[in-house]
Amino acid sequence: MSEALIKTFSKSLLAWHGVSGRTGLPWQNNHDPYAVWVSEIMLQQTQVATVLERYPRFMKRFPTVKKLAAADLDEVLAEWAGLGYYSRARNLHACANQVMQDFLGKFPSDPILLEQLKGIGRSTAGAIAAFAFQERAPILDANVKRILARLFAVEGALQDKALNDQLWNLANNLLPKKSQDMPIYTQALMDFGATWCTARKPVCISMEKKCPFAKDCQANLSDQVLSFPQKKVKARSPEFDCDMLLIRSGNSILLQQRPSKAIWGGLWSLPESAWRPKGQKIHKANTSLKELLELALPEETNSVLAKFFKTPKRGDQIKHIFTHRRLWIQIWELSSTKTFQLIAPNLKWVPLSQLGRYGLPQPIKVLLQRLSLARGDDLKN
Repeated sequence: MSEALIKTFSKSLLAWHGVSGRTGLPWQNNHDPYAVWVSEIMLQQTQVATVLERYPRFMKRFPTVKKLAAADLDEVLAEWAGLGYYSRARNLHACANQVMQDFLGKFPSDPILLEQLKGIGRSTAGAIAAFAFQERAPILDANVKRILARLFAVEGALQDKALNDQLWNLANNLLPKKSQDMPIYTQALMDFGATWCTARKPVCISMEKKCPFAKDCQANLSDQVLSFPQKKVKARSPEFDCDMLLIRSGNSILLQQRPSKAIWGGLWSLPESAWRPKGQKIHKANTSLKELLELALPEETNSVLAKFFKTPKRGDQIKHIFTHRRLWIQIWELSSTKTFQLIAPNLKWVPLSQLGRYGLPQPIKVLLQRLSLARGDDLKN
């Protein structure tokens, strides 16, 4: 391992950032720990282009940790709709309440204390500490792992604990000596991985630009840049089928709140059946109302709905791709001009004009817009 590179890395990276780092991102040069925290959580598993649009909107709606903590969870989920990984939104809300209750509304500067907050891992804690408090705390997100694995030709799959421990030690050893350099250094790491040392087209492969570490990078010197970091072979994503009921009573849609620990946890969606392996037939094309109600709704609700609806109409089939699975959703449409009450804690009739107040899974939101059951504006507020 090159001790010379370890000693000069931070200085070279800071110099690179002064010339080639990203500028103009709305969360840059912001030392408010709340703003830093929101941006870091939102940027996890979400493309920068999407965050550029959604981050300012989120901050306008919840400008302080106090405002976020005081908001209703449904309001937070509605604002998060379309960003995916909804546990992030639930954790944001829970963490905001922790900060208000345990730290008097102020984020701690110690990364160890930050890591104890809901939804904040070691790397996010390091980023908050570095950006907001100039703490000498390392980060190790996917970009940084790739940079370090290539620079030092670190072998092993990223999923292995031993490899991650080694990378954390490296990240810590590479930190600049001056704490005041930490905000720019941390941003530079993120920028270098996102724009130069990218996963598929790093600049050293295209030769469009000269990497400042070209003469020191072990992966580059051995012509194995794309071989690092090493990954385990992923198994084929499993595919599932499910049925969803689009039930309309007058000008309202029946929504069902999903369990907090399920996929789309805490969001309001259409009543649905259990998922089953794709191709496993459990009903015929002319499925009866009774069969569908039994699949998707509690028994005590079925008898009430059966009085007001007749034969279900087969609607669209929607394919939705998650990170680790694929879901095929068969929509069944039921409509009645009559209105009636349902007593169930997780079921609610929602007027079409009020759908924008609820966090909806993206495919369901798109479905309702496409079917013209609600104007687009109703679902954007």
